[in-house]
Amino acid sequence: MEGVVVKSTGSWYIVRAEDNSIHKCRIRGKFRIEGIKSTNPVSVGDIVDFELEPKKDTGVIINIHERTNYIVRKSVNLSKRTHIIASNIDRAFLLVTIDNPPTTTSFIDRFLVSAEAYHIPVTILFNKIDTYNEDASEMKDELLDIYTSIGYDCIEVSAKTGENISLVKTLMQDKVTMFSGHSGVGKSTLVNAIEPSLQLKTLEISEQHKQGQHTTTFAEMHPLSFGGSIIDTPGIKGFGIVDFEDEEISGYFPEFFRLKEQCKFHNCKHIDEPKCAIKAGLEDDSIAPSRYFSYRQIMKGEEEHFRQDIYSQKK
Repeated sequence: MEGVVVKSTGSWYIVRAEDNSIHKCRIRGKFRIEGIKSTNPVSVGDIVDFELEPKKDTGVIINIHERTNYIVRKSVNLSKRTHIIASNIDRAFLLVTIDNPPTTTSFIDRFLVSAEAYHIPVTILFNKIDTYNEDASEMKDELLDIYTSIGYDCIEVSAKTGENISLVKTLMQDKVTMFSGHSGVGKSTLVNAIEPSLQLKTLEISEQHKQGQHTTTFAEMHPLSFGGSIIDTPGIKGFGIVDFEDEEISGYFPEFFRLKEQCKFHNCKHIDEPKCAIKAGLEDDSIAPSRYFSYRQIMKGEEEHFRQDIYSQKK
């Protein structure tokens, strides 16, 4: 039988078969995903073949179909291991909030780099815009300018007022989409506004720490009444980049990629080299300082700076 993995709880996987029947399955033996050492050999979104066990109501996954794409990050507590968040995604929605809780540009850029590397289109959703004061609105506008100028789709949304909910639904229709972001950015609330029948659990933000609490423990795929599926993911505190070669990284920054051929040296790393088009772009404001800061941070192999100012970061 063939099906799609709709939930992973560690040792068990919930699989929805082609006839929409649901089966609790385990894996047979040890699966190895070529080129990646993952904490989860099977992820939500995987297409699998499985067999029902005789005289039991459970099944065994015997094969994983080749993935069209996946989004992956380093495991926080196991830096040498990786964790596949979801696979076979048509579009990822990255939820960003300005101060409730704050989303850093470092986090945004790391997510975008990983999505670029694995060919996943991203739409950035600036959520909770009904709560923004003047300062927060200015920060949001600056980020909108940065990311729309690069070429990313950006939408301002509010689950409370319903602003642009219909636009997001249009992008999701008949697609497999994924919602991701920090805990507390309003993923579950927004999903409930898009598909009220799901009634996903939500919690309030901690006013003292401006941090959200995990309401989604495991990634889970839900069918949508208007066609397609949504993968709701647990809140991510930090986004560890999976190892890339140094020469690859600038290619995952679209605005860098467009300029890099103008550098004097074909193997320019855009750090200390003379006549670097990227550093020239930094001087004439065609490259955002926050983006260059993120690039330098990734190149140095540094961990994400959780308290990085969401405003433009000087080099």
